[in-house]
Amino acid sequence: MSAAILILGFLVLLLVGVPVFIAMAGASLLYVAFAESGPLLVVVHRMIAGIDSFPLLAIPFFIMAGSIMNSAGITHRIYDFALALVGWLRGGLGHVNVVGSVIFAGMSGTAVADAGGLGNIEIKAMRDHGYDVEFAVGLTGASATIGPIIPPSLPMVIYGVAANASIGKLFAAGLVPGLLMAGTLMIMVAYYAHKRKFGRDLAFRWGVFGFALVEIAALAFTIVAADLLYEHLSRWVAFLVVVGIALALNFALKLKAYMALMTPVILIGGMASGAFTPTEAAVAATAYALFLGFFIYRTLTLKSFVRVSMETVETTSIILFIVGGAAIFGYLITTTQVTDHVASLVLSITDNPLLILLLVNVFLLIVGCFMETIAAITILVPVLLPLMTKIGVDPVHFGLIMVLNLMIGLLTPPVGLVLYILARISGISFERATRACLPFLIPLLVTLAAVTYWPGMVLWLPKMLYP
Repeated sequence: MSAAILILGFLVLLLVGVPVFIAMAGASLLYVAFAESGPLLVVVHRMIAGIDSFPLLAIPFFIMAGSIMNSAGITHRIYDFALALVGWLRGGLGHVNVVGSVIFAGMSGTAVADAGGLGNIEIKAMRDHGYDVEFAVGLTGASATIGPIIPPSLPMVIYGVAANASIGKLFAAGLVPGLLMAGTLMIMVAYYAHKRKFGRDLAFRWGVFGFALVEIAALAFTIVAADLLYEHLSRWVAFLVVVGIALALNFALKLKAYMALMTPVILIGGMASGAFTPTEAAVAATAYALFLGFFIYRTLTLKSFVRVSMETVETTSIILFIVGGAAIFGYLITTTQVTDHVASLVLSITDNPLLILLLVNVFLLIVGCFMETIAAITILVPVLLPLMTKIGVDPVHFGLIMVLNLMIGLLTPPVGLVLYILARISGISFERATRACLPFLIPLLVTLAAVTYWPGMVLWLPKMLYP
């Protein structure tokens, strides 16, 4: 009965339009006051304890890094690089859309930053080249969901804190599924290019394509040089030498995207080598974005930096309110044994792990339609994770399943945040944006099935990097 007060209080508050974090904290307050008759300060204490977590420091820095890259025009350089690399293919701008999102995913870790920054460039370019606006919007929305799968990832940080799982392993686990998402989307683009007889948006020129290959070669050379230097020199000396090599290559060859492409290399390489933790990687991403914006490209102004900083404070505050509300709500969900009841209920229906995973996927897809990603993770991890561990699912594997489900939810009404962003930047209605994204759910669902039922694909890289 006491658990019913907590759950019903939360649902009633949601239905009357109360914000999610207030609904969670309010329902918890009602439960403590009337069901437990305990001190109300326990709610405040648990909320503070929920946000007093070192890994959560990554949140403002990843948000700021993505915003700086959009504000400083770094996304334009990424787009131009992707255009030179694959723009000459049939349906080229569609492939550019996906490749650009993969690169940007290694920098920002959020779907919203991808859709709002890179998506604005991509949709305009595709419309100017005669693509249907629905095709451009649908593909942009689907490719934006790659952002939180390929490391670094803001939702993975939230899941890691809620599940007490290794954020480094979660980041590593997302790389292969993220590339699989990109591959299935590019197959979808190729299918549409054949069906609708799309032409080539750019004529193939060895000069343009070759320059993109030069940037890749410079990137590969820097990675190999860094690996060799770190074996024979101290960390700081090797770091300074690598920085010197990177700057020399950039200015000598007059490369346009090379320094921006170094961002995911620095982040992933730094985490894999142990130079910094996933939390510290967020600080490194922000520092590097500031370095590019102020000193290399000189496109970031003090005024735009202040604006980005204020937007970061606002967004971070909202997320931390949600995390704080979910901390007390999740604690009470556990103490009232709701998690045990949920596990017993599901296991009474079936004890087949494959069917249970299917039921959980369907449930998460439905939740993604109605609940914001951060709130869904913080509320549902305490409920679903015990069930997953009972059937032998690794917490890191489940993290990928949950985040991918909720990323698909960003493209489904009524709460699909990416849909609202796409509707605004493309100038079409929310309903048209929703219909445009529907066909592109197919490759995302195919990837979800592979992630769910092929754990070896997800866990291979984490086991290799974190034995």
